[in-house]
Amino acid sequence: MAYSPNDFSESPDMSDPLSQVIRLLHPRAVFANVISGKGNWAVRFSEFGQPSFCIVLEGRSRLSVDGHEPVTIQAGDFVLLPTTPPFTISSEAPAPPVHLDPNSLLETRGEVRYGEQTGVPDMRSLGGSFLFEESDPALLVSLLPTVVHVQGSARLSQLVKLVGEESADGKPGSEIMLSRLVDMLLIEALRSTTSRNAPPGLLRGLGDERLAVALTRIHARVDHAWTVSEMAKAAALSRSSFFERFLRKVGMAPMEYLLSWRMEIAKGLLRRDGLTVTEVAERVGYGSGSAFSVAFSRHVGQSPSRYARTQ
Repeated sequence: MAYSPNDFSESPDMSDPLSQVIRLLHPRAVFANVISGKGNWAVRFSEFGQPSFCIVLEGRSRLSVDGHEPVTIQAGDFVLLPTTPPFTISSEAPAPPVHLDPNSLLETRGEVRYGEQTGVPDMRSLGGSFLFEESDPALLVSLLPTVVHVQGSARLSQLVKLVGEESADGKPGSEIMLSRLVDMLLIEALRSTTSRNAPPGLLRGLGDERLAVALTRIHARVDHAWTVSEMAKAAALSRSSFFERFLRKVGMAPMEYLLSWRMEIAKGLLRRDGLTVTEVAERVGYGSGSAFSVAFSRHVGQSPSRYARTQ
């Protein structure tokens, strides 16, 4: 999949920062299993380290992620764990946990059953993990809290229902359908955290009415020779107020953020398009290939040409 020349220009979709993030990550579900439980049961998973998700289709269960208060998850809920630390999932009544390695599920096909093995289950869910084909998942991790629990969303409930039906039916084309649905689920999860519960980063910035305007314009014109004063003007703030607010909400200075985003785009272009270093430099706002090479090498740890070869 190659970027077109207008992928990062001011178009209706690609001026939207979340659209750009999803495009760079290019997520898909590496696996997804129907998981059910009946009676009193508990399963303790060791650390997985990769992004994983759980969609509750029927019933309810108890989720306890290390370092966080236990929560009840029920039909229609979506849970995303960007780094998947150790966690326990169980019936609402306590039970001795069975210890499992999450990697063991990668080879499992068909329904996974906890507790009583026969009879109609009390709980059914779809659990799986994301694979990011084009980018470092650290980009997602930097945007989200350790636990994202979305509930009470009508749009999300519709997506959850579709994922459940698609997983159960196994019709032709189900793999690509599930991939697209996973994209939409991830976008809804990102949208749900554009507020105070997001850590400092892009999503926290987008939850700020003033900063959101500046961030959207920066993303729409990443090749522009931005100054902090121009960004502040877009946000209708004084330069000092904008700088302090941006640093607090986004977690880095405005020009540092611009540099980081330019480098993410540059990495995507170098991976996919086979463009020359000079062409990539122009697309991300550098007047010369040499200036871009110096900046890229400092930020990424290797030259653009070497990065392109290794990718």
